[in-house]
Amino acid sequence: MPDRILKTWGANLTSGDVAHFRLWAPDEWAVRLVLDGVSHSMRAVEGGWFEVSARARAGDRYWFELSVGTCVADPAACAQAEGAFGPSILVDHSAYAWKAAAWRGRPWEEAIISELHVGCFTPEGTFRAAAERLPHLAVAGITAIEIMPVAEFQGVRGWGYDGVLPYAPHHAYGTPDDLKALVDAAHGLDMMVLLDVVYNHFGPEGNDLTRYASRFFNSDRPTPWGASIAFEEPAVRRFFIENALYWLRDFRFDGLRLDATDQIRDTSEPHFLAALAREVSETLADRNVHLVVEDATRRRNLVRRNDDGTVALYTAGWNDDFHHAFHVVATGEDRGFYQPFAKHPWQAMREAMSDGFVSPKTAKGIALDPTDGLHRTDGRVPPQARVSFLQNHDQIGNRAFGERLASLGDSVQLRVMTALLMLSPQIPLLFMGEEYGETQPFLFFADYAGELGAAVRRGRLDEARSFGGMPHGKTADDLADPLDPRTFTASKLHWERAESMAGRANLAFMRQLADVRRRHIVPLLSDCSLPSFEVHPARDGIVAIDWSFGGPVLELRANLSADRCAVPPIHGEPIFGGEGLERSELPGSSVVAAVRSN
Repeated sequence: MPDRILKTWGANLTSGDVAHFRLWAPDEWAVRLVLDGVSHSMRAVEGGWFEVSARARAGDRYWFELSVGTCVADPAACAQAEGAFGPSILVDHSAYAWKAAAWRGRPWEEAIISELHVGCFTPEGTFRAAAERLPHLAVAGITAIEIMPVAEFQGVRGWGYDGVLPYAPHHAYGTPDDLKALVDAAHGLDMMVLLDVVYNHFGPEGNDLTRYASRFFNSDRPTPWGASIAFEEPAVRRFFIENALYWLRDFRFDGLRLDATDQIRDTSEPHFLAALAREVSETLADRNVHLVVEDATRRRNLVRRNDDGTVALYTAGWNDDFHHAFHVVATGEDRGFYQPFAKHPWQAMREAMSDGFVSPKTAKGIALDPTDGLHRTDGRVPPQARVSFLQNHDQIGNRAFGERLASLGDSVQLRVMTALLMLSPQIPLLFMGEEYGETQPFLFFADYAGELGAAVRRGRLDEARSFGGMPHGKTADDLADPLDPRTFTASKLHWERAESMAGRANLAFMRQLADVRRRHIVPLLSDCSLPSFEVHPARDGIVAIDWSFGGPVLELRANLSADRCAVPPIHGEPIFGGEGLERSELPGSSVVAAVRSN
């Protein structure tokens, strides 16, 4: 298996029906492998490792037995038989026959992303069922899907951000081969697949690492979800770097989206985030592989470009500033995360679109960590290094009632904002169903019991306060129970809406925008040079920005008011809009994009 990544952790099938098993358990004095009911003593080696080779085949089940007699799952298991607490399954990743074997990915500037939750994307909620729906996304002009985390977590339903076995696809969604079939189907449609991964914490239930490897965590540096990860430990660094390589090579994902990287703390040199990005780039240099960060501290240095315009570390970062500014304009909400954007929302909107970052004076309370080694703020950041969105799982699902923008704002204004999202140079991301105007809510759901379940219920009100607050006249008693299976079911897409008259009209509009972006905007982004931009002064309700790409200039003008208004003149040839256009006036609720040559 020459193209395999042999994991430092866990089980590796070698040859001749032999597998090698390794576990880092520095707190233990003895560990045994229990393989299909047969116990094998593991040899202690330097650094807190235990290892053994044994005859085994794909499909065999195994545990690790600690010195006290407790059996635990392999933390690097590739599959689980019965969920997080069950035995692990030995997997042969070389057995899958790839149909799109020649696929090498797509350039990043071509990305139009749809974020999806496997359990809610289809009625069946499986990898195989999701693969069958991909042609719909291709018709809409989507060129990449981003899958919310699939690593094994406790229970059968959840968002996935509380995973405890980061190498194992969640058993409720299907097998590792089922996930490969989903990726394979996407590649057959010329579509990239990104996977959301969580390297900043483990879920609250089902993580046994604390039993035998307490040094895996830094209890004195907590995250909002528990103890932070001890990336200073070499074994811990390998666990996560190899996890990234595992998804990218064994499953052929085209990229990863790293969740909450601001909570990844590391005093090592190089910082874990830098080490991961560099090893991925070096190991997979023959493919288009893209790494994306969600970083609340908005560190430019993570997504900066080298002097020649190539990616230095991460391809792009999520642009929450874009969402928050647009959301305030669309809804008038000014509580929680939206409060810093409410004073000057139009200014914030223009900054988020043009520069990709809202200045600290506008979005106060967001600070850089000067101790993380990645805090430089002078990096070259082109627009395609920012992923922008009007909606995503967080911004919908953490609301009190999970409402989408289609249920909150004016439909005409939403259409204008969608055009701005799709026609700006930043990389656009949609949330599943947005392409056809889904109105079904997406709610927070989990599968916990006892005190942990009660804590999840209590936390919903605090979360809602940060995402727009409680609607007038509603109380905590009105919130959907996140642990009730009906809350999960209520969050599934209603695919029949896509076939309705309104759904088909929305799909046609999205396809038109995607075509304009592909033909006129993507070619501008293929140049590695950093464009300059000019934000034209304008009254509230008007957006007027020019991006200069050396020769060509992209002009974007929008009038979000209901009345015809004066706008800074348009000099280029319109590529979108232009109905009723005068070069210095726009009708109400309209957008024009144009390209001119200098």
